[in-house]
Amino acid sequence: NIAILAVGTRGDVQPYVALGKGLLAAGHSVTICTCANFESFITDHGLRYAYMNDDLIEFMHSDDGKIAMENTGNLWETIRTGVKLLPKLGPMQRRQINDTWESTQAAKPDLVLFHPKAIGAADFAERLGVPCMFAFYVPMYVSTGSFPAMGIPNLRIGRWYNRLTYRLIAKATWWGTGKYVNEWRKANDLPRRRGDRYLRHANGEPIPALHAYSESIIPRPSDWPETATVTGYWFLNRSEHWRPPAELEDFLAGGEPPVYFGFGSMPDPDPQRTTRILLDSIERLGCRALLSAGWARLGGGPLPEGVMELGSVSHPALFPRVAAVVHHGGAGTTTSAARAGVPQLVVPHLLDQH
Repeated sequence: NIAILAVGTRGDVQPYVALGKGLLAAGHSVTICTCANFESFITDHGLRYAYMNDDLIEFMHSDDGKIAMENTGNLWETIRTGVKLLPKLGPMQRRQINDTWESTQAAKPDLVLFHPKAIGAADFAERLGVPCMFAFYVPMYVSTGSFPAMGIPNLRIGRWYNRLTYRLIAKATWWGTGKYVNEWRKANDLPRRRGDRYLRHANGEPIPALHAYSESIIPRPSDWPETATVTGYWFLNRSEHWRPPAELEDFLAGGEPPVYFGFGSMPDPDPQRTTRILLDSIERLGCRALLSAGWARLGGGPLPEGVMELGSVSHPALFPRVAAVVHHGGAGTTTSAARAGVPQLVVPHLLDQH
């Protein structure tokens, strides 16, 4: 009986749905605890859903959330913004911890798998007396001298610097969450956790880490411990069941393959300005184009001939039929474009996307 704790946007959640389906096919029972916004997405794939509030998604769409997203391309601006927003983020973290703990208890798991934003997951597993594993699709948390932690500048000044960046990530994460984790641990009769033990059990032993990416994209660092595993991507192969709406099918069949433009779950403080920039670029290129509205709310008005606005689509099914993909650099979108074998141009917004 496996509980998966996943926090974030659609791009964060989808790999765990793919993993859950694989575990289900192997004979396990799987419950995914994530934001209520994704309940039907979980259950449509035959997996059990466990409740978590939508605070994070609502925050990302708020004015404060948009400011925070704008600043995440710069480490120091990220820290400074975090300090300013801490009074608002603190109550959100308490609610998330309470929701995920209640859901994890109710799931009665034999094993807990967790996304890095699932605060307290390892502590829940400790309280329940079951093993846990960190599961993520970006090599961002297990220390290596081969490259710096994603989201921190690659200064190329030595392996010591690269390793230091992972300590910075761990300390910054603990600085923002440790107070709430230790509050929960105290309330549940567990000793305080030390701040230098992020991605470690409270006794200091490393938590096994699964990395859902391909070594064809990033070779496994030679200095990683045996507890760090590269599994390959967790693909949600829904494309064989997805058929484009008639309007989209007609558009695709009506001319040269279009260029896809879309920034996924990245909010935009000025979607009209961004839409104008994209339409100007499309006009200069003289290409047909698909414009994905996404969380940025792109489009929303009259579009020139040869440009079509999109809602939610299956990237694995659509991307083989486009000329190129212009996107934000999310791990899932990057992988879908690479798998489709089409050129891609990344316009990074934050953290690992750079």
